[in-house]
Amino acid sequence: MSLIEIIQGDITQLSVDAIVNAANSSLLGGGGVDGAIHRAAGKELLAECRELRGCKTGEAKITKGYNLPAKWVIHTVGPVWKGGNYGEDELLASCYSNSLALAAQYQVKTIAFPAISTGVYGFPMEPACKIAIATVKKFFSQSNSLEQVIFVCFGQSAFDLYTKTMQEFAET
Repeated sequence: MSLIEIIQGDITQLSVDAIVNAANSSLLGGGGVDGAIHRAAGKELLAECRELRGCKTGEAKITKGYNLPAKWVIHTVGPVWKGGNYGEDELLASCYSNSLALAAQYQVKTIAFPAISTGVYGFPMEPACKIAIATVKKFFSQSNSLEQVIFVCFGQSAFDLYTKTMQEFAET
């Protein structure tokens, strides 16, 4: 088992300790992976999310997984891409680092991430991918609480980009 794995598939079907939800600030569900996670987890997830009273961009909050194979769902709110001059890179990195810190706090050993902010929030896939991998690698260099991080790609082009980026990081 490698520390970082890249797969193409459905994050709601993974038997990991925690999956990360690319949520909106209300945490009440939406489109894309957010909607898929809420549908798969069931109405109890929505009820618990209501109690959290939202989440700020770059931050993360945790709920139970309910009907999901994952025990936990870590909800993080990625930045909307506004051209790159509004702190988007730092906010996206915070999504990953805050999710990882929360995972460590809850003794999570395996965690799966979608490509946060790359859907309707419009963050370009290539820089988002580099930020995701760099942030996870930095976390691994500072902590051994996690055993594995899985990047779950939607589509072949995302999978190919993550694989290529991982190879580039391995060469440096």
